[in-house]
Amino acid sequence: MLSVVNEDGTTESGSLIDEIVREGARRMLAAALEAEVDQYIAELAAERDERGHRLVVRNGHHRPRTVVTAAGPVEVTAPRVNDRRVDEATGERKRFSSRILAPWCRKSPKISEVLPLLYLHGLSSGDFVPALEQFLGGSAGLSSASVTRLTKQWQDDHTVFQQRDLKDRDFVYVWADGVHPKVRLGQAHSCVLVLLGVRLDGTKELIALAEGLRESTESWADLLRDCRRRGMRDPELVVGDGAMGLWKALAAVFPAARHQRCWVYKARNITNALPKSAQPGATKAMQEIYNAEDRTHAEKAIEAFAKTYGTKWPKAAAKIIDDRDELLAFYDFPAEHWVHLRTTNPIESTFSTVKLRTKVTRGAGSPAAALAMVFKLVESAQERWRAITGASLVALVRSGAKFENGFLVERDETVVA
Repeated sequence: MLSVVNEDGTTESGSLIDEIVREGARRMLAAALEAEVDQYIAELAAERDERGHRLVVRNGHHRPRTVVTAAGPVEVTAPRVNDRRVDEATGERKRFSSRILAPWCRKSPKISEVLPLLYLHGLSSGDFVPALEQFLGGSAGLSSASVTRLTKQWQDDHTVFQQRDLKDRDFVYVWADGVHPKVRLGQAHSCVLVLLGVRLDGTKELIALAEGLRESTESWADLLRDCRRRGMRDPELVVGDGAMGLWKALAAVFPAARHQRCWVYKARNITNALPKSAQPGATKAMQEIYNAEDRTHAEKAIEAFAKTYGTKWPKAAAKIIDDRDELLAFYDFPAEHWVHLRTTNPIESTFSTVKLRTKVTRGAGSPAAALAMVFKLVESAQERWRAITGASLVALVRSGAKFENGFLVERDETVVA
């Protein structure tokens, strides 16, 4: 809780700036640690014992400990995780270890690194600007000079990122999406066009982030052409939603890339075309398609869907039948990768956090600064991204290896993976 400000700008515990930084750091760390644990538990929700009980659950909080910042000590109470999984190789219990705040950590990054995070994440639920208005009588943040300097640095960082050479990076899979975080962009219908890729070693990396129109072929083409100009080669597979602008641009700029439609978007569009009474059954029927053990069973599930829903709701059924090839493209890639290739979830999950953190955007200033704010948030999230399952198979895919229903059937021995 922030203290009452004296006439000379100080508080009982020191300067106002120091106290704002301490309180902001405390809230930021608390929210980040809670979110990290939530994500960890969600990713392991399927891990269960013989009785069906989850092996990874929350278990209260650790004792409070003090972390020293450049502005002073901050008390942190980290959530505790009960992980009952056992490492098969060593026989030892697995343990959750925070990447944000290691158990031994007693000192935070230097304050110059903390301040941008405070400004981006907000003191509490994105209310950094209103909180500072209350204490400083303005919306400039820590100071007009500080915020100007920070936002200028973020814009410069984004510019450098968008101009970097891509020749030394080989993106085998790419997710593409146009997202709408709550920031003020240049046009009323603008969104943030995002490209996120999987490299040869299976790690994920943000490729590009720019303003554009989601349905615009030209917006997507501009972004894709810029990536090709900087050395990006055709991906093996691009995963995206039904925005026609993306697919037309992709065919023109990266014609060798195969297309995979996102099942989350497709399911959403189909259920919206059905009455509520039919939606639960249709959802289950679609799950039978994209969770099928192989393409043959998926094709049969599509026929069953068309038979059940095509007579009464032909438009809904056509949404699957017409995009059959693009919806089932993932079956021609390693089975270990299917869970990653069926949807644009890597982008969706990242931006669900970004959207929460950009509820208040008056401090972002210009559209360029707002876009830079989003970039910095994604850049921060990228540090926690994990490699895809079956990472070693990515290089095989790029080398020309052929997979059928998820299994390797042919490998080009002339190409070294």
